[in-house]
Amino acid sequence: MNAVHHITPLGKFKWLLKREYWENRGGFLWAPLIAGGVSLLLSLMALIAGLWAASKAAKNGDLHINGVNVNGLDLQMLTSQMSPDDLAKWGEGMNFTLLLSAGWPFIVLGFVVFFYCLGALYDDRRDRSVLFWKSMPLSDTQTVLSKLTSALLVAPLLATLAAIVTMLCFMVMISIVVLAHGGNPVTLIWGPGNPLSMAAGFICRIPVYALWALPTAGWLMLCSAWAKSKPFLWAVMLPVFAGVIVSWFGLMKVFGLNASWFWGHVVSRLLLGTVPGIDLAYNANEIDGQRIQSMAGSFAPEVLFASVTRPELWIGAAVGAVFIVAAIWLRQRRDEI
Repeated sequence: MNAVHHITPLGKFKWLLKREYWENRGGFLWAPLIAGGVSLLLSLMALIAGLWAASKAAKNGDLHINGVNVNGLDLQMLTSQMSPDDLAKWGEGMNFTLLLSAGWPFIVLGFVVFFYCLGALYDDRRDRSVLFWKSMPLSDTQTVLSKLTSALLVAPLLATLAAIVTMLCFMVMISIVVLAHGGNPVTLIWGPGNPLSMAAGFICRIPVYALWALPTAGWLMLCSAWAKSKPFLWAVMLPVFAGVIVSWFGLMKVFGLNASWFWGHVVSRLLLGTVPGIDLAYNANEIDGQRIQSMAGSFAPEVLFASVTRPELWIGAAVGAVFIVAAIWLRQRRDEI
């Protein structure tokens, strides 16, 4: 007699996550990787153009370092003329360049998560596949939470890995250029920069991103479960119209606040939470501005701590949780558009 294997709730949830990944692999995986590839291609073109311009300037005698005319493009000689302060600025510039090279997958992530949440529950009703999934031994709670987990954890994790790979490939690319022009990549690229610290910071920011994006994801999934058509218009126009009305009639003055508070803490939290790093805009007034402007400092423990201890994060997360509960309730009662 064959033994009957019962699938546990955790096993069902894992299969639901796999389903979401396979159905949305293009947005979750390939979009960040393609964005990273485009970033590398543009960086390569910029390097070639920059090297050509520097070589031309050196041959024409227009390249000067500390008043000394340089006749050839020798990076070792050029960097020997740099002061300790110049080297420190070089390291910060390197970190900034690394962040730019890794930024494209994160930009794509903001759009992917936004539109994924917006269509997560609406698309099932539009093509009536929701009827099939409801016939399976799966609860609506499991289905909605699997979509939420995919949006706030799986997609950011894949985008983060794509960003790290892009950043390391960029460093290898410029290291080859440095070697080709007499420089030492260890002292000029890998030493001044902080690629490992930045990679660790990217990973540590995933739970911070999930919490800050929860109200936006919850709102979009609520609209996805509720709207009979055009969920994008409902999701965007309702907060925007609310902001216009509040600004027009000065309603926030009743609470001793201005309309900009409503736009920054209500409208933007409902619509912009999927943008990676949005929490830094709220931390800027409480953390040393120079620390935030430092690329490595943006991933420092105190910056992450400031993000997770802000009341706005937890209030928004609580509101997002309410939206998710409402989305589950609506999914239980709406099978078709």
